[in-house]
Amino acid sequence: MSIVVVGSVAYDTVITPYGRAEDTLGGAATFFSVAASYFCPVQVVGVVGEDFSETDVDVFRERGVDIQGIERRPGRSFRWGGEYSWNLNERETLFTELNVFEQFDPVLPPSYREAPHVFLANIAPELQLSVLDQVVQPRLVALDTMNYWIEGSRDALVEVLGRVDILVINDEEARQLADEYNLVRAAENILAMGPTAIVIKRGEHGATAFLGGEVFTVPGYPLRELADPTGAGDTFAGGFMGHLARSGEHGPDGLRRAIVAGSVMASFCVEAFSLGGIRNLDEERIAARYRAFQALTRFGDL
Repeated sequence: MSIVVVGSVAYDTVITPYGRAEDTLGGAATFFSVAASYFCPVQVVGVVGEDFSETDVDVFRERGVDIQGIERRPGRSFRWGGEYSWNLNERETLFTELNVFEQFDPVLPPSYREAPHVFLANIAPELQLSVLDQVVQPRLVALDTMNYWIEGSRDALVEVLGRVDILVINDEEARQLADEYNLVRAAENILAMGPTAIVIKRGEHGATAFLGGEVFTVPGYPLRELADPTGAGDTFAGGFMGHLARSGEHGPDGLRRAIVAGSVMASFCVEAFSLGGIRNLDEERIAARYRAFQALTRFGDL
């Protein structure tokens, strides 16, 4: 079954202790759609400027992503720059140029509106609500958000949370949204807002999911080579939602496997700049790393 993802398609300039990359393809919807495409058909909604190259359009085409929902407008594409310290969980934003993304008003093509799975990437809650008003009885809806919307558009965000099934968010944002430092209590507060599950991304420390009365944790994958964590969270979400769409299993067991699948994809993402870690994977490599994740926490009786 297919997924519709709505979010940013951008150019990133990234500096890490391992190198520098300028004007490379990025954006939440980009990382998500490439990761999810290994599991199921993907339809992407976004906006780009006149400067968006055909070479970068080909990245979507190579993965079979349906791009009729990407609008091209006069002007420059969204651009973002950031610099990471040795602690790759911390970064400084160097610049944010919204450009055509500032006026983004997502309109779903008719063929997208009956997609059974919808992912609302990190955009204004008001726009997320607009997307929900356009889709027809999706089977599963998940969303991402950030501290900017938690601070400035809280009422609209809470309204969106009442209409979705899963929230995918990082630990800092979960604490801010719930006004609670303890993650267990924070998750309980957020679940009371409407979602049936919350997946908390914890960077190199993995991910923790609260699935009703159950808790599930996946560790971070130990990597010898690191390059760039940009887009890892969106890649995680793409693998997570892609697996759910392919399996059709949305109960606790299906969600657990999907979280591992998301963690697998994110571990490939950080090994290279931009999309270099996830553009040319195959099922064998993905399955092998999934098995490696299983081995990380396999243990016998006491």
